[in-house]
Amino acid sequence: MIRWLLSRIPAPTWIKVLLCLVVIAAVVLVCFQWVFPWAQDEFHLIDTTVGE
Repeated sequence: MIRWLLSRIPAPTWIKVLLCLVVIAAVVLVCFQWVFPWAQDEFHLIDTTVGE
């Protein structure tokens, strides 16, 4: 996906790299803000059975 993005943007290389870093940071932010909390609540990942 990054390769496709880099080949489609008509800009200098440093702008392409900066844009890719921003996209990756946005994906990580979305995961930590919404995906991981949803998965924790949905799949009960904190519930442990050790010692029960």
